[in-house]
Amino acid sequence: MFESTVSWLTQAITHTVSFKKKVTRRGNTHEFFAPVSVYETKNGYVYIALGNDRQWETLTRLSGFESLSLKEYERNAGRIGDVDSLNRAMNTITKKSTTEELMTLFNQATIPISKVNSIEEVVEDPFVKPNLIRSKDPRTGTEIAIAPPPINTLFLKSVDRTLSFPPRFGEQNEEVYAGLLGYSKEQLKVFKEKNII
Repeated sequence: MFESTVSWLTQAITHTVSFKKKVTRRGNTHEFFAPVSVYETKNGYVYIALGNDRQWETLTRLSGFESLSLKEYERNAGRIGDVDSLNRAMNTITKKSTTEELMTLFNQATIPISKVNSIEEVVEDPFVKPNLIRSKDPRTGTEIAIAPPPINTLFLKSVDRTLSFPPRFGEQNEEVYAGLLGYSKEQLKVFKEKNII
């Protein structure tokens, strides 16, 4: 998981190692391209990422986005130079449409866009929901769900992604100390009296 995350740091690692440049946190924005960020919609958020001037030109022809067609924004350098104002202007426009409307509009124009899902939406995703790990407390009947791991192992498949409930503090003392370690019940009693277990 760590290695897969590091693989996304392509530019940051190149700039740090090869050019000794200090790379800092940027949130959802991009150091070299704009507009790239999360923008509000009528009913949620979308992530929009334009990577070149041609995509920008296409964006400024979309209904509602024509006001962004400014001379100073024609080239990416101009957009990066005024990125805060540009992001505010983008957000003002995106708030007028629903996420679904923007997704349709941008996908038809082949401009990169993605819906920002809530946690409730993530767990309902068809790639996530069937892979949730579950565990049920035999004492109370409480069932918990745990996020799926990055890889569904053979073990998880063999137990239908259901794990035993974690033991309470001291719940398995007798099983461990007497059963596995061989201590007698008298010794366990002494351990308890001395607050060892």
